[in-house]
Amino acid sequence: MTKREEYVEKMKSQLDQWNAEAKHWEEKMKHAEADMKAEYERQLDAVRSRRDEAMYNMKQLQAASNDAWMDMMRGVEEAWKRMGEAVSQARSHFEKK
Repeated sequence: MTKREEYVEKMKSQLDQWNAEAKHWEEKMKHAEADMKAEYERQLDAVRSRRDEAMYNMKQLQAASNDAWMDMMRGVEEAWKRMGEAVSQARSHFEKK
């Protein structure tokens, strides 16, 4: 397995963990009181938006030439950082409730 393949597999694994966590929050939102649903939805929308961005960047990285993928990693890592921040923020919000 090449370094790029290992990197992408690591990203997929992390994304799977974040998706599982978001699914748990979606279930929690379904059972929330009406006044909390809007806030839960706002948090989930932020996570979904960052997830879509991270997935897009991951797919670009997979398709990149061998010469380009190292340069692309910086952008991917920035998207991954934003995704992690969105998940952390949502996690702290959901754990408070």
